Amino acid sequence: MAKITTSAKSCTVNPLRMSQPLGASLAFMGLRNCMPLLHGSQGCTSFGLVLFVRHFREQIPLQTTAMSEVATVLGGFENVEQAIVNIVGRTKPDVIGICTTGVTEIKGDDLDGFIKDVRKKHPELANVALVPVSTPDFKGAFEDGFATTVTRIVETLVEAPDPGMARDATRLNVLAGSHLTPGDIDELHDIIEAFGLIPTFLPDISGSLDGHMPEDFTPTTHGGVSVAEVAAMGSASHTLALGEHMRAAAEALEAKAGVPFTLLRRLTGLAAGDVLMATLANISGRPVPQKYRRQRSQLVDAMLDGHFYFGGKQVALGAEPDMLLNIASWLADMGCTVSAAVTTTTSPVLEQVPSDEVLIGDLEDLEHSADGCDLLLTHSHGRQAAERLGVPLFRIGLPMFDRLGAAHQVVVGYRGTRDLIFAIGNQFIATIKEPDINSWRGAGVIPDRAHAPTTTH
Repeated sequence: MAKITTSAKSCTVNPLRMSQPLGASLAFMGLRNCMPLLHGSQGCTSFGLVLFVRHFREQIPLQTTAMSEVATVLGGFENVEQAIVNIVGRTKPDVIGICTTGVTEIKGDDLDGFIKDVRKKHPELANVALVPVSTPDFKGAFEDGFATTVTRIVETLVEAPDPGMARDATRLNVLAGSHLTPGDIDELHDIIEAFGLIPTFLPDISGSLDGHMPEDFTPTTHGGVSVAEVAAMGSASHTLALGEHMRAAAEALEAKAGVPFTLLRRLTGLAAGDVLMATLANISGRPVPQKYRRQRSQLVDAMLDGHFYFGGKQVALGAEPDMLLNIASWLADMGCTVSAAVTTTTSPVLEQVPSDEVLIGDLEDLEHSADGCDLLLTHSHGRQAAERLGVPLFRIGLPMFDRLGAAHQVVVGYRGTRDLIFAIGNQFIATIKEPDINSWRGAGVIPDRAHAPTTTH
């Protein structure tokens, strides 16, 4: 069991943590025809917008209530009202997700009350879903904001089925955590559908942030799960919650609509893949398709090929809690030692991370703890630390702005785990120094010609 400690530094240096409003915004981007709206200053939104654009390399719909100093002191109702009216008039969204920020939380704006007043004053907005969520950026982290938002979407948009209504045995809800990429969700779509099930992902960023070229321009999200599909989640037969931070949303769905759920904390690794397949086989009543039996065999072979390079390696990780558990546990399965583990916020999963200690801190803490390691795993802001340490960096999480294809990275299931073995294993192989003449001589393989015995004829 890992010891959980919190950095006692007076300030953050080279932050690992990202704020709750950013996590909330990403969750809303998984809804179709949605406009996320940050209730705060323009700077709060612009910095988040830049981060998402650099990571996904796509247009990002994100608006602001543009709070000024005066508006913040007097209260932000008029800013919220005007922002909603303008967004509806210009972009015609199906849903607007309103997230608070630090400045409006400190002021104490009653966002839920604001939305009720907006509804009373503007009956023309009756067909637009408004989802307010409290996401103060002075506490918690990206994962917390994402989790709170998904829970609020469930509480606001999911409709309870009529009493006595039969559930659709083929319908499966999937609450996808913030640690899953669009590529991961695409892979899970294929796996679930192979069992004859029809999944509804919430949120579904695989449709909105997967880097495709839409036929027509839209200022809102151009993909994801629709409001109608979210409303119908109450009639599904079961829910899969992917990641511990999706537990609250799964419990809210069960309380509101009576849908039972199964929580899967890990999706990377042989054992985690087996649990996923067994769960889907149990829910669907079907055997595991031959395609995935073949992929499992390929993964086992890849593990045999790769364990020579993973065994005994010291690795250091910095990530949000659920991603930290998922990747660190898989590396431990491959024979690595997790010598340093740094995360952003508290979580029940941290005690299960296979490391002596998990530190809630920043990238400076990770750099100090990672001295002597063989590999550093974190997002792109860890590149300077890796350079100073003289070790390779494998980029995971968000943001990943100095490499292409972040949205299509797949690390879940048998196939994703297999490809991850190859990607990281090749980084380990690249650090192996090829022998040269000096190292051969030092090993006594090639004699020193200057001191070689001479022969006379």
